[in-house]
Amino acid sequence: MKIILIDNYTPDRQESMRRFTNMLRDGFKQSGFSVTVWRPTVFFGYIPKTTLSGFGKWLGYIDKWLLFPVVLFFRGLFLSKEYHYHICDHSNSAYLNPLPKSRTSITCHDVLAIRGALGFKDAYCEASAMGKVLQNSILKNLLKTDKIASVSHLTHNQLTDLNNGKSKPNWTVIHNGFNAGFVSLKEEEWQQKLREHNMERLINKPYIVHVGSNLPRKNRKMLLLMVDKLGAKWDGIICFTGQPMDSKLKQLAQELNLTDRIVEIKKPDHKYLEALICGAQVFVFPSYSEGFGWPVIEAQACGTPVLASHLEPMPEVGGNGALYANPDDADSFAAKFLEIINPSVAERLVASGFENTKRFDTDVMIKAYLNFFTI
Repeated sequence: MKIILIDNYTPDRQESMRRFTNMLRDGFKQSGFSVTVWRPTVFFGYIPKTTLSGFGKWLGYIDKWLLFPVVLFFRGLFLSKEYHYHICDHSNSAYLNPLPKSRTSITCHDVLAIRGALGFKDAYCEASAMGKVLQNSILKNLLKTDKIASVSHLTHNQLTDLNNGKSKPNWTVIHNGFNAGFVSLKEEEWQQKLREHNMERLINKPYIVHVGSNLPRKNRKMLLLMVDKLGAKWDGIICFTGQPMDSKLKQLAQELNLTDRIVEIKKPDHKYLEALICGAQVFVFPSYSEGFGWPVIEAQACGTPVLASHLEPMPEVGGNGALYANPDDADSFAAKFLEIINPSVAERLVASGFENTKRFDTDVMIKAYLNFFTI
C-alpha cells in the first residue's frame, strides 16, 4: 500500500491541520510506507493579500473547489490500485468525489461548524448564509464516506446523529497522537523564561491560566466568575493567553473589580506558553464545546493540575487526570478549584495527568490508521 495524504490549501494558514498532516506523513514513513502529500495548487490565491476574507476568499474557493478536484481526478487516473487516499481534514470532504470511494478515507476532527450551521445552539458556532451552504455541502459528502476516523467519541456520536442515528461499519474513533512538545519544566526553568518576558508578577503570586480565544464556546468569562466566587479564599492572578480580551470580557472584569488581577499575553510562542502553563497553579479550561480539547493534554504534559468543563470531549480527553465542573455554574468551578489546590489532590492529578498523556502516543495512532486503511 502507498499512501496519499490530501492536505489543506496553504494560503488558508490552517496550522493545526498542517501539523496533523505532517504527523501522519512522518509516522507512515517511519513505518516503512511510501507517502505523498497533495494539496491545492495556489493559482488565483496569489492575487489577493489574503484568502481568508473578502474577494480573496472567493479566489481561494476557485483554487480549492473548482481547480483542485479536476487535478485530483486526472492525477488519480494514472495511479494504480495500491494507492490509498486519506483526506486529513473533514472540511475538504468534497475531494471524495473525484477519488475512488473504496480507497479514500477522511479524518473528522469535529462537527461544530456543521452543527452550528444547522442551528444547534450547544455548538456555539454561528454560520453566515454562505457558511450554511458550505457546511451543508461538507456534511453531505461526509455522510457519503464509507471510511471516517473521528478524533473523539463525541465527534463520532454527533456525526452518527447527523446521519439519522446510523453509523457505518468503517466509521471509527482514532484519538490524535500527542507530539506538541510540551514537557514539565523545573521551577528555575519556567521562572527564567517568565523573567525573560518581564513577568516577575507571575512568579511572585499564584496564577491560573487559560489558553484560547474569545469565541463564546471558550467560555473565558468563567475564570472571572469563578475568582469572584472565591473571594478572599484565593488572591492570585488570572492569566489569559492567546487572543486579547474582548470588550465584553474587559467590562465584566471591571464590574467584578478584577482588572488589576489580570495578565494578558497575546499569542506567546511555544516555549513561553510552555513556561506559562508549567508555572500555573491550575490550568482552567471551561469550554462549552471542543473538537478534541488539546490544551487539556498539553497542560497535563506540563505537570499542571487541570480544572475543565464537564462537557464532552473534555472528560474523554482528560480522563482521571483532571477535575471537572459545570461550565454554567461558577459556584461549582469555585468548589472544584478549592479542591484542586489542596496539595495532595494536586499531586494526585499531576501523576494521573502524566499517565493519561500516554493514551495519545503517536505510534498507537499511526498503527490504528494503518489498520483502518486496510479494512
